[in-house]
Amino acid sequence: MVYNVIGTMSGSSLDGLDIVFAELTEIRGQWTYIIKASESLPYEQEWVDKLANATSLSARDYLLLHSEYGHYNGHRINKFIEANQLDHKVHFIASHGHTTFHMPAGKMTAQLGDGAAIAAVTKLPVISDLRAMDVALGGQGAPIVPIGEKYLFPGYQYYLNLGGIANISAVLPDGFTAFDVCPANRVLNGLVAALNRAYDAGGELAAGGVTDHDLLDKLNALAYYNEPWPKSLANDFGTATILPMFDALRISVQGKLNTYVEHIAIQIANAVASLKLKMDDPAAPAKMLITGGGTLNTYLISRIRVHLQSLDVEVAVPDEGTINYKEALIMALIGTLRWRQEENVLSSVTGAERDSIGGALWVQ
Repeated sequence: MVYNVIGTMSGSSLDGLDIVFAELTEIRGQWTYIIKASESLPYEQEWVDKLANATSLSARDYLLLHSEYGHYNGHRINKFIEANQLDHKVHFIASHGHTTFHMPAGKMTAQLGDGAAIAAVTKLPVISDLRAMDVALGGQGAPIVPIGEKYLFPGYQYYLNLGGIANISAVLPDGFTAFDVCPANRVLNGLVAALNRAYDAGGELAAGGVTDHDLLDKLNALAYYNEPWPKSLANDFGTATILPMFDALRISVQGKLNTYVEHIAIQIANAVASLKLKMDDPAAPAKMLITGGGTLNTYLISRIRVHLQSLDVEVAVPDEGTINYKEALIMALIGTLRWRQEENVLSSVTGAERDSIGGALWVQ
């Protein structure tokens, strides 16, 4: 079976809407993919403000924004279809939406972007609300990406995503598990902002700095790192807890970047070491696939490789399209599994009472 699907993803960084057009093929239970078109569409400042302030709106205004954002996404998807000459080639759309309220303890999660509005604008079937069923079943509704790692990227024991937060998935004998390791790009970008840069391209500044070992010890001693997994980090852990630790230090920005890169690499190695203990053969060689924007930081990748070498873990980095659009691609797969009425969220990861088929289908 071949499915031509558009997947969309909007992350907490508010940098824009990621759109992927992928050909997903299933043959006897084995899945493959080809990314045929992709684009990251930055948000206008108006939409950055609307999304950032969504949780402070009244119920009425929130629902109006839900509809408005759905129509907005639909028009952006239409422009993507037109620009890439995809008319009559798309089977359906899988839209993650933009997460606002996520309260699994109350069995509630909310993503802006009305699926009915997207379907009305694009005149295509739309699958949305991908996390809702898992949360209703007592799960965390996150992470949902491991199902895509299982089907689209087999052959690895560990999957690392280097985004605002570094998170890891692992294939254990009793199923997938996943948790947040430490803040990553959110802190690195915050540090380099002192030099009026958006990011440290390739990690060149970090590579030219010197590690501050006193600071490194304090970072590694943070209580979160001693908590057992599964566990997760709030987005403000990096900005409200970690970045202030750098403020009063008289070391160069390069030194700060170097030290924090080392911290990330150490915490990833620590996470792998703890996961390895759960493997049938902890001493066996293993492979890790790394994706996410931080993968383009070649210095960070080199330090991760160094720290994983003693654990006999080989690091693999895919093509740039997969690095940048893995999440949107996996949303396309999750939507495809929903279309096929197959389970698309793993309870071994989320803690729900069972695996589930997540997603609402909107058809005109």
